[in-house]
Order: sequence, then C-alpha cells, then structure tokens
Amino acid sequence: MKPRRPPPITLLIVVVIVLLLMGAAPGRALADDERQSLGDAWWTGPLVANSAGALPQGHVLIEPYLYDVRSSQVNTFGSLTYMEYAVTNRLMAGVVPTFGYSRASNGQNSAGIAQGDFSVLAQYSLTRFHEGSWVPDMALMVQETLPTGQYDRLSRPLVDAQGSGAYTTTVQLNTQMYFWLPNGRILRMRFNVGQSFSRAVPVNGVSVYGTPAGFHGHGVAGNAFLANAAWEYSMTLRWVLAFDLLYHYSRGAQVDGAITTDAGHAPLNFRTGSSASFGFAPAIEYNWRSNLGLIMGVRVFTGGHNSTHTVTPAIALNYVH
Repeated sequence: MKPRRPPPITLLIVVVIVLLLMGAAPGRALADDERQSLGDAWWTGPLVANSAGALPQGHVLIEPYLYDVRSSQVNTFGSLTYMEYAVTNRLMAGVVPTFGYSRASNGQNSAGIAQGDFSVLAQYSLTRFHEGSWVPDMALMVQETLPTGQYDRLSRPLVDAQGSGAYTTTVQLNTQMYFWLPNGRILRMRFNVGQSFSRAVPVNGVSVYGTPAGFHGHGVAGNAFLANAAWEYSMTLRWVLAFDLLYHYSRGAQVDGAITTDAGHAPLNFRTGSSASFGFAPAIEYNWRSNLGLIMGVRVFTGGHNSTHTVTPAIALNYVH
C-alpha cells in the first residue's frame, strides 16, 4: 500500500515552520552596526499577501495592479486597485475596484473593458511589532465582495464573464514579522489565513455556474479557505526579493432552478465538486522612496483537484501619502 501524500496545506505549514526556524537560527552575535536597521529597508510588499501593518491616522495607500491571467483556453487582462485610508492609528477602510478584458484561444474577444467585482474592506490592528520582541504585527481584516461584474446572461462565457457571481464575506487574520538573518540582513515574513462565506445570487441563462440557456434560479458559490505565506529579503535599501506560497480550497457551488423550454419547465439542481489548488509567486521590488515602490512578478497556480493551471504575470505600484 502506497503511503498517502500530505495535502498541500500540510506542505505549506511545514515550509513556514522550517523557514521560521531558519530565520531564528542562532549564529554569531552581530554587533549593532553590523545589523541592518529597519529604517535601512524599504518595502513594497509581496505580490499576494496582504499587510498586517497599520498606517498612521490620516494617511492613504494606493496600490494599482495590472495582470494577465493565462490558461489553456483564455487570457484575462485585468486591473485591481487597493485604495485604503487610515481612519485611526489602528483602523483602516478601503475599496478595491476591478476591471477586465478577455481573449480566448478560439478567437473570441471581449466586447471591451468591463467592470469586475467590487470590494469594500476594513482592517483593525491587534498588535504591533517592536524590534527585540517576538510579537508580530497582527490585524483582523473583513472584506465584502459585491458581484458587480457580469456573471450570467452570457452569450460567450469564456470572454463575457468578468465576475464571480457571489456576495462574499471574507474574514482574514494577517500577520507580519521581521527576522535578522546571520548576514545581518532583514527577512520580512507574512502569514495570513482567511475564510470566505458566500450567499445566493439570482442566475439567469448561461453563467459562471455552468448553467445553460433558458435557466432561471439561484446559485451559491462554495465557501473557501485561503492560507498565504510570504517572504521578502532586503538585499539593499531599494531592492527586495519576494516570494509567496498559497493554498486555496473551495467547496462546490450549489445551483437550484429550472430550465424553460417550449415544452415547459424542467427542474435543474446540482452541486459542483470542491476544488483545491496550490500556488507560488516570485517577485522583485524596487523602491524609489520609503513610500513609493514597484513590484514585478508572476503568480502560478499549479492546478489540482478540479482547478485550472494558470500563470499570471503582474506588476503593481505602491504609494503611501
């Protein structure tokens, strides 16, 4: 009998623990003038993992992303922009608008750039990191995604769909910690875990839920779990190497309704299978100033149970004022 392979989430946790131990590994004690100071490291942030750090009250963060989600059937060119405002020294609120344009391998293209789903978020800082302490930055984030992108009444599903078709609430714990490596340089680490809960939306005709023409009913996207670990290595004041590891699990969607034809109404009820995927995202950052930086990288989902292999080059600008 072959031994069972550990699931991707187990592998992710093992990698996190190993790299934490590496970052904390004892070595020759460095003098203060040999250790990189926090002020001598400028960061943009990794490609995927959200920050647990808090902005000072009254400050604004703007971070627009441009990306191209590439799969075997379709390329989706998209943008999303984080716009966050520090209401207090602990509480931030923000919005995340998205837009997209798709081009399929069969020659079909979207009619034009279309609005995707729109999110609002709030994040509250629980703890703050201080040099010499083992208490990380920790923050609780709540994000609400609205299905403003087109998800049903699709004539060309591959290129018309720009939304997930779900009212989704995500509750996520974000953490961030700094480690000084044996060479004195700083390794910044983030580890975030979140759970998403979706509610029913009306569905008509061809949709992202796999419904056919003539369908009328409701769909509920499956609840999802996400774990994301990320590391940033400060090579110089301006240059940083970044790497994300991701695991995503989603329960199957539930669809209930009926198909209307000339012969009458036929009930249609089904549940799609659950899906799980593992991904990674190497990137490089360049920071002109402590409040202005650029990141370029690629996110790869390797495929898995009921999930698609995708490669997503991305670039983002991070600005704090």
